[in-house]
Amino acid sequence: MNDVTELLYPREQFYARERRSVPAARRFAAQSLRCWGLSDWTRADDVSLCVSELATNALLHGVPPGRGFLLRLRYDGDVVRVEVHDSGSGVPRIAEETDGEGGRGLLLVASLADKWGVCERALGKVVWAEFEGSAMAGVQLV
Repeated sequence: MNDVTELLYPREQFYARERRSVPAARRFAAQSLRCWGLSDWTRADDVSLCVSELATNALLHGVPPGRGFLLRLRYDGDVVRVEVHDSGSGVPRIAEETDGEGGRGLLLVASLADKWGVCERALGKVVWAEFEGSAMAGVQLV
């Protein structure tokens, strides 16, 4: 038996390296939550905000010119997992207070998500966040 539990009901979308990709990714996340019957879930806004922050970080720091990023969302009945795949190098980090005005996106993600992290992939990385919730109990998948 495989010890890794695969999250069911995956949805994914590829986005080009352009500003309009961030609101499009946020809309895709909201649509995915609706498809799963989670649009009224108390954490739906947290998921959308984290998608925005991770997509923005990918565009600013992880997507070389001519490339894009992949947004993957998965739901298994207990956990919603957000993944942003990009082909850039480097490891994202939470900004220090001395880093200037920007760079607070991962601080928001760390505050809102139950878990988050970074994984390597053949070219680039995956930045992910997971959202658990007893509020999903009794939610029926559509």
